[in-house]
Amino acid sequence: MAKNSKPEAATVKVRLVKGLRGCQWRHRLSVRALGLNKVNDVRELKDSPSVRGLIAQVDYLVRVES
Repeated sequence: MAKNSKPEAATVKVRLVKGLRGCQWRHRLSVRALGLNKVNDVRELKDSPSVRGLIAQVDYLVRVES
């Protein structure tokens, strides 16, 4: 019997490493869109161009983990 195995979608882990005080309001919205609220929050997100764009915009606030 063959199993229905779907290829797993690529994911990326993002960690908020710096606080949001003093940054632009647009960057705060981008961090919220990534699902990060507090320092050291980690989210595993689907790797897509839109997520990569958000990460690139706030690269000084977040760290991408493997």
